[in-house]
Amino acid sequence: MNTSTGRSANFIDRLYAFFDSPRRQTLLLVVIVAVMALAPLVMGRYMTTIMTNALLYVVLALGLNIVVGYAGLLDLGYAAFFAVGAYSIGILTVQFDWNFWLAIPPALVAACLAGVIIGGPTLRLRSDYLAIVTLGFGEIVRFGARNLEITGRATGLSNIPEPNFFGYVISSYVDFYYIFLLLAVAAVIASHRLYHSRLGRAWLYVRHDEDAAEAMGINRVRVKLAAYVTGSVFGAFGGIFFAANLGAISPESFSFEQSVLVLMAVILGGMGKIPGVILGAFIIILGPELLRDLGELRLLLFAVVMLLIMLLRPSGIWPERRH
Repeated sequence: MNTSTGRSANFIDRLYAFFDSPRRQTLLLVVIVAVMALAPLVMGRYMTTIMTNALLYVVLALGLNIVVGYAGLLDLGYAAFFAVGAYSIGILTVQFDWNFWLAIPPALVAACLAGVIIGGPTLRLRSDYLAIVTLGFGEIVRFGARNLEITGRATGLSNIPEPNFFGYVISSYVDFYYIFLLLAVAAVIASHRLYHSRLGRAWLYVRHDEDAAEAMGINRVRVKLAAYVTGSVFGAFGGIFFAANLGAISPESFSFEQSVLVLMAVILGGMGKIPGVILGAFIIILGPELLRDLGELRLLLFAVVMLLIMLLRPSGIWPERRH
């Protein structure tokens, strides 16, 4: 590494160390939320929609960060939980004419059951085997949605009703921007509380050494299962309001590519680090948009930039520093 690169890396590390203080992180979060709350006043419809998508990926990435970053479980099928939440709310509101808000608890229960289904048989697997099984689970959910009549088969579900909050219909793109902003803030707070909880410490021990953690009395099966179930709730919330925002869903919205993008956000930002994961989610969504003027070369250039970031910051842009 040359001198200029080394100085740049040291400056970045010092900057991150400065914001590692809980008080400074809280202040930074408040400032960012305040700026984002005012952003729709100056942004057009297109940029507001892009930012809404970025906030959705923040929620999904924070959910996957619990599985991958906290518990150390490789999951290549996270889009399955996203799909379960979206299809559960779609089926209950379209097929059975349920109220949107009353349909949310059953949708979350369905996502938790999906977390148990994928977590139960795979908790004793490690490394490549775990990745293959989670990938298969994600594809099973997608192909099941494509072939079942209740899910609308390949065409999916349409005419999902817009949420009604005490007479106010949540329908505009600005409304959903603020909905996802609130979800992102709630996801950050929940992730922070989990990180510093007894369960969060158990995830840390299991991630670093399962055998040592079990010797200390930690039930690694139960702890891993809790990670899958908790991550599934984050994914389900994202899917629920994703379906409400679009008003229609199809199996192709929950492809393997979506799982990869969410995983990229977690790894790129820094596994286990909440600010890093948020930064990674924004980079993954906003990066290609900022390079849109380059036309067909934008994805190639974006891939090169991602490669350089991973070479220069192999632990992520803002890695975790807890030992």
